[in-house]
Amino acid sequence: MMQLDARSHNLLKEVLNHPHIKSTALETKYGLSRRQISYSFNKINDWLLTKNLPSIDRNRQGMFIIDPILTKILLNQDEQDAVAELVLTEDTRVNIILLMMISHLDDELSLNHFTQKLDVSKNTILNDIKQAQYLLTKDDLTIHYSRKFGYYIEGNEFTIRRMLVHLINKLLKRLRGTNYLKEITNLSDEQLSSMRSRIETIENKLNIKFTDEKMEAMPFSLLITQNRIKHDKTITELPVTYNELKQTKEFKVVESLLDAIDPLPVTERLFFTLHILTTNVYWSDLIKQDIIPCLINAINETLSIFEKYSCIMIKDREQLVNKLLLHLKPAYYRIKYQLTEIDDFNYAINEEFSELHHLVKKAIYPLTDLLGKDIPEQEIIYLTMLVGGWLTRQGDNLRKKTKAIIVCPKGVSVSKMMDSVLREVFPEFVFLESLSVREFYQFKLDYDIVFSLIPLESDKKVFIVKSFLEKEDKYHLRKQVISSLYGYTNDALNVEALVNLIEKDATIQNKDNLIKRIYTFINQNTYAQTALTEKSVTPDLADFIPSANITLKKNLSSWNEALRLTAKPLIRDGSITENYIQAVIDHCQTDPYIIIGSGIAIPHASPENGVNKVGMSLLRIEDGVTFAEHYQIHIIVLIAALDKQQHFKALTQLLKLSGTTSDLDTIKQAKVKKEITAILKKYKKN
Repeated sequence: MMQLDARSHNLLKEVLNHPHIKSTALETKYGLSRRQISYSFNKINDWLLTKNLPSIDRNRQGMFIIDPILTKILLNQDEQDAVAELVLTEDTRVNIILLMMISHLDDELSLNHFTQKLDVSKNTILNDIKQAQYLLTKDDLTIHYSRKFGYYIEGNEFTIRRMLVHLINKLLKRLRGTNYLKEITNLSDEQLSSMRSRIETIENKLNIKFTDEKMEAMPFSLLITQNRIKHDKTITELPVTYNELKQTKEFKVVESLLDAIDPLPVTERLFFTLHILTTNVYWSDLIKQDIIPCLINAINETLSIFEKYSCIMIKDREQLVNKLLLHLKPAYYRIKYQLTEIDDFNYAINEEFSELHHLVKKAIYPLTDLLGKDIPEQEIIYLTMLVGGWLTRQGDNLRKKTKAIIVCPKGVSVSKMMDSVLREVFPEFVFLESLSVREFYQFKLDYDIVFSLIPLESDKKVFIVKSFLEKEDKYHLRKQVISSLYGYTNDALNVEALVNLIEKDATIQNKDNLIKRIYTFINQNTYAQTALTEKSVTPDLADFIPSANITLKKNLSSWNEALRLTAKPLIRDGSITENYIQAVIDHCQTDPYIIIGSGIAIPHASPENGVNKVGMSLLRIEDGVTFAEHYQIHIIVLIAALDKQQHFKALTQLLKLSGTTSDLDTIKQAKVKKEITAILKKYKKN
């Protein structure tokens, strides 16, 4: 199996494309000596001879003599690919060496085996084996050599099997990969055909169809696995238990695949089942009881969150859910048992899908919660491609929408509130992210406009906004932004007149309905104005912090002591548990941006950490308490929230209070709770 090295391959391509090039020009372009050029062309001619092709000669002037048949055959695109595929890089040689060590248990592999198979020197093979060992180190696998067994890999058998699948998938992607693998593994057509028939039996019993790529790879991986089992290379432990898989249809039908090597340990039966479960399918007769519990709900919830973030309504939703199920059922097992195969995902997120990928990553937390662990980037990329393809099919393009980011230097709580308000004011915009100033200058995704609390340097439009917006502020902000972007305001467009104009040249079946649709989709007036004028029915700040929830202290020794004291009223009325206090303490260590004004902080944590009902409590420390070494805090308002809505108005009022120096001073110096209650009531809205 003679191979061309990379240098010879490049020189061959060069002379085929530029037949009049001289040797001296090649020496200059590639930095090679005359001797190196001559050596490479001798190797090229030897390779051409194995292909029954004419050799390349040179005349006295140093120009190359190219037979026309070479140009015709080797410059054909497919043949160019074939030439490229025959050039074995170091990575490819390493993969072949590893696969040979895993699959050739009947042979005592020596250096001669590798040199004959790869047509390179012993020194090259020794260097490749060093590189192979380097790759295996991260998985605690080791290459050994003995006179009795030759070269072999030692380590956890399950890890070796994972490596086997990885190598087969990678080498199959080479041109004519199936024939290539047969030569490496010494598997016959008869063996492969027999195993393929068994896999097809499993397909029929499970009512599924594996992807073509997997149908090519599985016979190799399963036959090599069979051979390893025969040589007592069995799995002793798995990341999955019998109880987790015994009820699956896959476990029950996998027996048809194993009857030839019966009996087998339970761990091997589980391994074969897991292999089937994690294999991609392109068609399946989806039966609800066969689907992992809650997976459909998690997919639907993810799509709903994505719709909210992207401002795109997904059409034919059930069809997309079924399409995602086909991928996510095997992905569920791959992710749960850390079996994601990197080479299954040779997709790079290009510029067209970069923002889409960002939104998909933000929307998948229901799936992450179901799995109990992070989803690998490769799996998210595949989901992005599926969703992106679906949106293209239905005629939607995220890049046509106005994409906005929010910049808030005041921390998580304020940025979340700004995000909620701005989404309400601009329901047609895609809000990519809320960022700190430092994050903003490092943000790489494309965007159209910025909403910020402070002036920023940017080549995009930057709109300065307040951290809290009154009804009039929202109205004027929307008018300013829409006018700046589109050259008109909502008030300037007479939709009814526009429809009357359309009616002159088109038949309108439902005029009133069309007017409403144009208002909503083009003018965005109906949705936005409803949101801007809607009356809130949520409690005010003073309602959340009655006198019983206020504590006055002259001084305290530590920040943690202050937090525990602030929480006592909420513990007493059952709003929170003790766990919530510890979660707040932990959160404050990672989020120093809980400070929203001079000497005022709003510590909080996620509701799942122990919030029973919405509540707030206030602690006033007259002399202050030190937080994060740099801040002296006099007022702590502990927030316990179950969702973003119930405490939203109160938080808005609190932020307005944090910017009013005179009212803050009154609270800091208050001698009785009534003085604080009176200040809080000032911010109550009618």
